[in-house]
Amino acid sequence: MGPRTDKGYRGDAAQFFVAGELCRRQLVAVVTLGNCPNTDILISNAAGTRFCHVQVKTFVPGNRTVSVGMKAEKDYGSHFFWVLAGIPLPDSSNGFEFFIVPSSEMARAVRNSFQLWASSPGAKGQQRNSATNKVRTLYLPPRTEKNGWSLVPYRNDWQRIVNAVAP
Repeated sequence: MGPRTDKGYRGDAAQFFVAGELCRRQLVAVVTLGNCPNTDILISNAAGTRFCHVQVKTFVPGNRTVSVGMKAEKDYGSHFFWVLAGIPLPDSSNGFEFFIVPSSEMARAVRNSFQLWASSPGAKGQQRNSATNKVRTLYLPPRTEKNGWSLVPYRNDWQRIVNAVAP
């Protein structure tokens, strides 16, 4: 195995930054460190009576897109959220960015956007090979998806997770 990349370190850091944001909101947030399939952070309310799962995907603020992969097309239920975490480079003046997206909304948007992409011709007019393409990307604001979907309403909307675990 080769040396870790900056991307790997940034991904690990993002999970802890997201957990920190959740703890600031008086929730219990535990980073799974890769020990739980499809879940980077397990969250509960202080009483431990309600739970939800978070999958974190990382990008560098200022980038045009964030990669989420094929599993973003699956709706994991009302207690599963995607947090797209913009973690700036250490010497950057850019701030942190977070988009909190419920699984059902992410699945619908990613599936629809990919179908639109797959049905449109490639750069040279060729048919796209959607059967082998495992890449799924989302446009970051101010850009929108081809279907008009935007991440803007999800920016810093931590209340979605707070409400999901409210007693």
